[in-house]
Amino acid sequence: MEGFLNSQPRLTFLPTPRPEQSNQSRVWWFQDSATQDLLAIMDACLHQLHDVPRAKGVFTRLRQKWTEDAESSSVTSSTDPSSHPFLEPRLYNAFLEAYLSMASTPGKGTANKDYWIESAWELYDAMESGKEGVEPTAGTYATMLLLLLRFGSESASKTVSSAEAGTMPKKDLGAVSATTLLKNLLDRKIAIESIVADRVFGSGHSPAEATTTASEEARGVIRVLSQAAVQLGMGHVVNRLGDVEEIGKCYEDESQDALAGIPEAMPVVKEVKSASSEEDANKPKEPTYEVPFNLSNLRRHLARISFARRILPDDVVSRQKLLEESVYDVAVARLKHESEIFEDLGLDKEEKLRNPDLRRWMWDWHCKLEERLNQVVKGIGSIDPDMKLKRRKKTPELSLPLKPASLKNILDLSPYLTLVNPARLSLITILEVMRLSGSGGVSEGMKTTRALIQVGKAVEMEYKAQMCRRYGIWVPATSSPSNPANAFSDSAEGGRRASYFSPPGYTSLFERRFVAAKHQMEAESWTAEWTQPTRARVGGILVECLMDVAQVVRTAQSHGPDGTTSTITETQPAFHHCYEHHRGQKLGVIRLNPVVSERLAKDTVKETLHPRHLPMLVKPKPWLRHDEGGYLYNRVPVMRYKESVEQLSFLQRASELGNVELIYAGLDVLGNTPWKINKGVFDVVLEVWNSGKRLGKLPPAFHDEPEPELPHAVGPDGKVLYDMNGKPLMDIKAKTLYMAKMKHWTQAKANTHSDRCSVNYKIEIARTFLGDTIYFPHNIDFRGRAYPVPPHLNHIGDDLSRGLLVFAEGKPLGERGLRWLKIHIANLSGFDKANFDERVKFVEDRLDDIRDSAENPLNGRKWWTNADDPWQCLGACMELTKALDSPDPLKFESCFPVHQDGTCNGLQHYAALGGDSRGAAQVNLAAGDRPSDVYTYVGKMAEKTIDADVAKGEKYAMLLQGKITRKMVKQTVMTTVYGVTFIGAREQIERQIRASKQIPEEDVWGTSAYLAKVVLACIGDLFTGAKDIQMWLTICARLIAKAIPGERIPEALEEYKVKKRQASERAGKRNKGIKSPSVEFLRKEQMTSVVWTTPLGLPVVQPYRKPKRKQIMTAMQTVYISDPNSPAEVNTMKQASAFPPNFIHSLDATHMMLTALECKTQSLTFAAVHDSYWTHACDIDRMSSIIRDTFIALHSSDVLTKLHDEFRERYKNYKIPLVHLRNGILNKALRDAGSRITVTSEQAESLGIGARGGSNSNSFGNLITVSDEEKSSIDESDETRELKNLLIDLAGKEGGLEGKDEEALIDSMTNAKTNDGSENEDDLMEGEEEDEDWESPRARATRLRKSMDNKAIMDLLGKFVNLTDLIPPLPKKGDFKVEAIKASQYFFS
Repeated sequence: MEGFLNSQPRLTFLPTPRPEQSNQSRVWWFQDSATQDLLAIMDACLHQLHDVPRAKGVFTRLRQKWTEDAESSSVTSSTDPSSHPFLEPRLYNAFLEAYLSMASTPGKGTANKDYWIESAWELYDAMESGKEGVEPTAGTYATMLLLLLRFGSESASKTVSSAEAGTMPKKDLGAVSATTLLKNLLDRKIAIESIVADRVFGSGHSPAEATTTASEEARGVIRVLSQAAVQLGMGHVVNRLGDVEEIGKCYEDESQDALAGIPEAMPVVKEVKSASSEEDANKPKEPTYEVPFNLSNLRRHLARISFARRILPDDVVSRQKLLEESVYDVAVARLKHESEIFEDLGLDKEEKLRNPDLRRWMWDWHCKLEERLNQVVKGIGSIDPDMKLKRRKKTPELSLPLKPASLKNILDLSPYLTLVNPARLSLITILEVMRLSGSGGVSEGMKTTRALIQVGKAVEMEYKAQMCRRYGIWVPATSSPSNPANAFSDSAEGGRRASYFSPPGYTSLFERRFVAAKHQMEAESWTAEWTQPTRARVGGILVECLMDVAQVVRTAQSHGPDGTTSTITETQPAFHHCYEHHRGQKLGVIRLNPVVSERLAKDTVKETLHPRHLPMLVKPKPWLRHDEGGYLYNRVPVMRYKESVEQLSFLQRASELGNVELIYAGLDVLGNTPWKINKGVFDVVLEVWNSGKRLGKLPPAFHDEPEPELPHAVGPDGKVLYDMNGKPLMDIKAKTLYMAKMKHWTQAKANTHSDRCSVNYKIEIARTFLGDTIYFPHNIDFRGRAYPVPPHLNHIGDDLSRGLLVFAEGKPLGERGLRWLKIHIANLSGFDKANFDERVKFVEDRLDDIRDSAENPLNGRKWWTNADDPWQCLGACMELTKALDSPDPLKFESCFPVHQDGTCNGLQHYAALGGDSRGAAQVNLAAGDRPSDVYTYVGKMAEKTIDADVAKGEKYAMLLQGKITRKMVKQTVMTTVYGVTFIGAREQIERQIRASKQIPEEDVWGTSAYLAKVVLACIGDLFTGAKDIQMWLTICARLIAKAIPGERIPEALEEYKVKKRQASERAGKRNKGIKSPSVEFLRKEQMTSVVWTTPLGLPVVQPYRKPKRKQIMTAMQTVYISDPNSPAEVNTMKQASAFPPNFIHSLDATHMMLTALECKTQSLTFAAVHDSYWTHACDIDRMSSIIRDTFIALHSSDVLTKLHDEFRERYKNYKIPLVHLRNGILNKALRDAGSRITVTSEQAESLGIGARGGSNSNSFGNLITVSDEEKSSIDESDETRELKNLLIDLAGKEGGLEGKDEEALIDSMTNAKTNDGSENEDDLMEGEEEDEDWESPRARATRLRKSMDNKAIMDLLGKFVNLTDLIPPLPKKGDFKVEAIKASQYFFS
């Protein structure tokens, strides 16, 4: 491991995106939305041959465009595959298959059969020649051989013999012979077996005929290839084909059925009571029986599983496949059955049951929505093809049940709406809308934009899952525990296998994954990603239809004046659309009817869960590439992209280069950890849930805090005062306080409801998987931190989620394991700052309470409810009690995960990076008899400051004196290293103060602001080493965000020459003052994100760019969405402020991955929650040793030096405009950090800087070093000078000052309107008389200052400094040695 971490890092490089205004060819790694939309529409049109002519037209145009762009680009060539990665073989093969199917399918394209066959051969020729940079694959040759097999030279519908196919001349249909195809595929080293096994066989036939036809066609191709091989004299090929055919016959003939000969079990049946007339009542009648629903539904499900066992008897993933494949079918069947039960029993007519449960409503909505969507799809299918060809013209009247806004784009969206059948479209829409309820800060509803995009994305994911299921994609096996690198040879030292980190081990990982990924890609059909606008439009139509048909019946009691009551019923929409104001912006939201919202918190919600939200029943599919792994059918990306195509592109490139093998391997380790539901804890949770009470952090069924009382003004006698109308008077101050309390109470009530819905999901999932072994597939965020993909129930969730989960496999406790289990109970109880012996004694002194908690959790003393983590504590109490009650506690098989948590892990990494001895002692890096508690230490520092302020009479200090707790400052201290701001710290502390209820409501805000200021100051004094590193990281990020690629300058020069001509055409039209357009140009060129590489090879790309939103018209409303494919300049402030916390997050993620891989190597079960590592109690000592070894190895690899060197390599040709360094915080920070700009004496003179530095106009101060001997840091090439002149000239033309010299231009800029549109201070006020000879001293000073500033800007234009020359030296490292943590028993504890 040490050798791997100290080796040269595997860096991934990609060019910086170009600005949107650039007319240069787009870099192919960053695809634009328009092209992506075209790719998606091709995909949809090809599906089931929906509109192949349209797809072909789009494809032809794109090929021409890509070829022209590649030829005009000086960077890439048309034959370089990396120059256009979207032109991939699978895309070409998809069109070859479509052309073949069009020629083969009656009613589609058989009338123009020759046209489609010729199109196929033409496309094949383009691939074979390599002129478009796309080479044929096994699928290509399989398709062309099938084309030869299906069509002969005499009749387009005649199937040719092998001899005819092998000798058919090229002149007939532009075809090549089978012998040529065979020679070509062998030259490309493509295996014959992969040709015969390709999924193309059987295409163009109905599903019922596909299986039989596929076998027949495969045999025919074998004969064609055999004949061609004979003609070429290739005996070895003939033998291989013979072996392939025999293998196929063997698997066809041999019975692989493990259930063969076993009789079917007799099902439990029930008698069906049929309605009969009185005449038939006396006639004897044979009873009719049927299988009860639950069993019949289960048997249908198991029958499919049995079929999977017959086909793949050794493949245990069939259960998971069936779970993912039939989830919608099972959900529909269950909803239908519930509805039928209500109708059969007549419950829907009972007054007391007029409000059915959620499932009944969902079934009713599904039936209506399916009918509506069937009408839409049927109407789309009836559209005249000629109308489709004229889609760009005015759309004719269409008889579709949609609103005019939806009809407007129906022809463009029609391919997408036909990808999934209406029944599934209906269920997807309902489930997604119900799932999103309460999300995005909208109680009892959701944001419209999010809802539309999520529904559209769910449709896209279901379509792609169908494609995976359609071709039965092979799933590779995972690495065995004893062989982490898989298939390694024994070593000479005694047979030990190679590790993940050795060169042969890493190489094997890459080769094995590359082969598996290639095999799987070839087995898949080509699909394209949808853009956000497309998802929003598709979602808009579906949600519009749902809102039109979904209704509920509400009932209420009406009380008459005479005291009588009556029931009122009303049919209302289940959802409604409205607008609300959030933070000053108008926001469209979709609201749930209140009765639906209430039911969502009470009734079962299992029908709203998609498999991608659930644990898996088998080990997840290994990660093969950036978008392939985890679930078997449901696609999830390996990284959670933050709307950044740049992140995706870097990860895709790194995956292709084999730089992220250990990331994939680490995710596989985390995903392969087996779990099960802790039934003992689940039973208690379920009982508390059904009671509706608040206990153990479970929210109550109804909000249990009393509503604030409306205050009234009272007189001196204590009586309420009234106004002249007899209404109680209100004190203004009391009313203001009441409104604040009411707002807080309303928010708390909404939070209770939201929490109740969230817990409902967790309980339903846990109940579903009782008794099963489950797995959680993992992926990462852009920093590399791992998260389980299922969002509702997982070990990274809250205390309830963790309490419900234990390892599926148990291990004997042993003496050390029993001790660690006791320590773990103490930690969960909150007694975690004592030494280990004291924690053990704490538990042993409370064994009676622990036993009472385990045996009588709800009716006993409830000691467990006082713990910091009550549900986990309850589970640990049960585990310890079982162990102590067993015959031998040391041999008790414990499944309970025991944690080892870092002490403010971010500060631990900072202390190790900076060698900060003082900080290291506070976060347990240094050895000590007792654990250090940095939160308590900072709290005591804050108390001293507060005591000093009390002596000065500070109001808020007096309110807080003696009330500072560890919990009050913990979150702020923890998040300081992650970039928490003063506002964030104040909000964190406000929540704790409010929860403590020690401060009056009216003083909570003021005290929280005061304490936040005090705590942040204390942290800065304590961790000076961390602050120095934070400052260095921040400076680097600000420099990078302001940099421009060196090659971009000549490109910009050419572009602005064009703008110069355009500006001349507009000259004279507007004669307004200008606002330094050259500086604005430089800002728009700031496209460089901060990119770095983790020690495991993961490229981290910060996604922060200025928001650029698109207005999209949907059926619901006009929505504004961020388009990740549209380039926008970076947000320099966000790039700088986020870099330090993101860098530390990437380090703790690396530490966790290293630990996971090493635990796998040593056969330890491992799970993690960022900086909390879990394993069996008996393995804690071994894991603790691994944690320390990996941390030492990580920080012994000189992390900051590698980062410094990477920046110098990655940004070696990047330039920073000197004008950006004139003034401000960055200039001062650079000087303080030791950065210097070297200039010649001539350059110094042009900048107005003396030989000793210093400048009044530019304020560079000590940042400049004048030297004629050293190389200058400033780039003043001919191109930059020409660019300066061009920009000044362009600025003059746009300002109507063509022909003016630089001085006149500066005067124009000085006298122009300011940026906010107001006039300069020397402008005359309206109504004043003009006096040309008089100027106030203040106005004169302002004018002179602006003149000097603008002259300085002009002097600096065209001057660029090398980014690498500005990167400051690394902060000096302290004397702390990271190896010291080996002696610290509380480093992770």
